[in-house]
Amino acid sequence: MRTPEEFDEIRPYDPEELPGVIEELVADPEFRAAAEQVLKGIPYEKACDMLRSCHTNLEVQVKMFYPLLKELLAKCSDGFTLEGTAQVDKHTPHTYITNHRDIVTDSAFLSVGLLDSGFGNTVEIAIGDNLLIRPWIRKLVRVDKAFIVQRSAGLRQMLASSARMSRYMHYAVAVKHESIWIAQREGRAKDSDDRTQDAILKMMAMGGEGSVVDRLKQLDLVPVALSYEYDPCDYLKAQEFQQKRDIEAFKKSPADDLLNMQTGIFGRKGRICFRMAGSLNGWLDSLPADLPKSELFAAVARHIDREIHRNYELYPGNYAAADLLRATADFAAHYTPEEKARFEDYLQGQLRKVTLPRPDTDFLRERLLTMYANPVFNHEAALQE
Repeated sequence: MRTPEEFDEIRPYDPEELPGVIEELVADPEFRAAAEQVLKGIPYEKACDMLRSCHTNLEVQVKMFYPLLKELLAKCSDGFTLEGTAQVDKHTPHTYITNHRDIVTDSAFLSVGLLDSGFGNTVEIAIGDNLLIRPWIRKLVRVDKAFIVQRSAGLRQMLASSARMSRYMHYAVAVKHESIWIAQREGRAKDSDDRTQDAILKMMAMGGEGSVVDRLKQLDLVPVALSYEYDPCDYLKAQEFQQKRDIEAFKKSPADDLLNMQTGIFGRKGRICFRMAGSLNGWLDSLPADLPKSELFAAVARHIDREIHRNYELYPGNYAAADLLRATADFAAHYTPEEKARFEDYLQGQLRKVTLPRPDTDFLRERLLTMYANPVFNHEAALQE
């Protein structure tokens, strides 16, 4: 099935396009260098032949990426679980809206969890064009079922591109029967204070038909809470906070983005738990029909936040961070002295990785503690509502 031409700039490649794109990729020396670094022990020509044998995007994921991700989880984590799947219909497409911790692994691990849980399919991935810093990366992500969020356009172009992306999402769910992954906000919440941006919901409601509620229901939103025991990029996020504090108009470079992607993929993550809430459709039906649009989007954003916050998996380090940040022992029942000491050792190790010429250690430590503590505070607040 050929995807409508209006989506050509942003959509994943259609299956009939894969042979040509794969040949372009395998002939690219930069792609070869990256592949040989990741696929150690597998001759490059053998890997190319495996890639050529894939006739659909899902086959590429199952044959090539799934084994790599399972190996990555074995090396870089202490176990991964996807929970709450019984609340979700495995035979219909959904839009999974999640908090955003890591550039690459959030959506990748969700796809692994879906396959392992018997869903039979993965997700199409919303990815910002700011991350597609090399031509081969742009091609590879579109082979890997990604569609592109255009963030570098002007205001008028941005409105048009948002409307087109919304139409594509509705097309992917309704016609292609593909599930979608999208973050609840643009970019990662670097302080882990996860809040859904109204703008994301407004974009989703640009496509589809009927009322705003009808349009959101057509995407079948399912909030998912992503919880990593350790964030390999935490020191890079803390470092960025200091750079933004000290350097007027600081902006990350493409090299910074690449470092964040590499660190996030290969760094230590500890235990990982993704937990689904149910579909929002039933709750959306309960909203007053005359609710003004601004109030409607705000209410949906708050509800998604509550669902994500109450479904966090919290680890001893999170609770220790909350107490260290506020100089209390309010959460001491959730960790042992040994676990607290281990977490403090971890923080010191991450602080030593900071490469700023004049690191403000107290500020950086406070930023790291805040990252790990905010999920505790948000979880407690969600349970009290």
